[in-house]
Amino acid sequence: MNAVIPIQPALPGCADAPVLRERGQREVFCGLTGIIWLHRKIQDAFFLVVGSRTCAHLIQSAAGVMIFAEPRFATAIIDERDLAGLADCNDELDRVVTRLLARRPEIKLLFLVGSCPSEVIKLDLSRAAQRLSGRFLPDVRVLNYSGSGIETTFTQGEDACLASMVPSLPPAKAEAAPALMVVGALADVVEDQFTRLFQAMGLGPVAFFPPRQADRLPAVGPNTRFLLAQPFLADTAAALEARGAERLVAPFPLGVEGTTAWLQAAANAFDISETLFQAVIGPARERATAALSRQRTQLAGKQIFFFPDSQLEIPLARFLSRELGMVLTEVGTPYLHRQHMAPELALLPAGTLLSEGQHVENQLDRCRAARPDIVVCGLGLANPLEAEGMTTKWAIELVFTPIQGYEQAADLAELFCRPLLRRQRIHPVPAPLTLGDTLAASAAGG
Repeated sequence: MNAVIPIQPALPGCADAPVLRERGQREVFCGLTGIIWLHRKIQDAFFLVVGSRTCAHLIQSAAGVMIFAEPRFATAIIDERDLAGLADCNDELDRVVTRLLARRPEIKLLFLVGSCPSEVIKLDLSRAAQRLSGRFLPDVRVLNYSGSGIETTFTQGEDACLASMVPSLPPAKAEAAPALMVVGALADVVEDQFTRLFQAMGLGPVAFFPPRQADRLPAVGPNTRFLLAQPFLADTAAALEARGAERLVAPFPLGVEGTTAWLQAAANAFDISETLFQAVIGPARERATAALSRQRTQLAGKQIFFFPDSQLEIPLARFLSRELGMVLTEVGTPYLHRQHMAPELALLPAGTLLSEGQHVENQLDRCRAARPDIVVCGLGLANPLEAEGMTTKWAIELVFTPIQGYEQAADLAELFCRPLLRRQRIHPVPAPLTLGDTLAASAAGG
């Protein structure tokens, strides 16, 4: 039975908002999709999916990479011989990995990525990773994580990947000074912008996890303070805390308000004076605020509906409602991590309807009844909703696009303006008749 179970709202910002936990049919990508941005971030890593031809087609299509472009991901196909037990899957995997590393000697970190087929046949990739790592170290470290749709949704692939790396992080020295770690894959341009701001504050050293090179893993220990740059890293955060690191509580760096609060949390933890903090962030904050004014005139008062997809929904809703004046019809998210989302939930407008999990038919019914101006959803729902006359925004684009920080605030707002402008061009609203038009029509006998 797919019941909708009300949960008690947790925080003052949404004190009167119903929160629905839904369990039913889902419309989300699996965690394999995270490979698309992770293989670009860790530049000497390789992601080997152990799965079916369907897994290969998914990654190939979503990444848009031609087969001769030598990407740093591939699929070891589980075929009929493996399923029938006619071949030893571990021997086959060892053979594939050996051939891969011989062909690609630049690889320093190899991920064996589990999929639905490898989970179904109970292939123990953790043991395979240990065996292969022992064979190829110190040249190549082999790790594994699950991107299976049975266990993970879209962005949880990154969480599983980073969590698998945490045990490999070197221990920080006991006498080491407090250090800041920014956790979550960010576009290089965003990482560079944050680095400049931290340096201008005199805050450091600052490490980013995941690093751009596999041999530059940041040290972790009781003197480590970390900021989550992405809201979907629950397992990674827990693994870092288990190694003694301290999470800094803050909203996520989306929009001017979120970026300021995120940076402020780091400044407070490292005793940066308020005068210096304001002097450093002031110019960038003013530019971003001015840049948002144009989009605000286009988006203010528009209603928006979020289907659960990426776990970015709550920070995005906070940004759109508080900085751009949009009206939140419903904010759905696959998982609601209350501890990590506490600062965000406190900033949402009172009465915001939140839903956790998915029962796609129920949510479609609510969306159709609300008829919002724009719907944020996955690719599988976008075209059908467009056919029904709704304006949609692909949730996956919000993960692939650099959206964090001051310099990207206007770009983030623009991602929501474009679908509305496209709809307006395709279906322009007729201009209202003037008195002159009415008189002319009457004279013509209209």
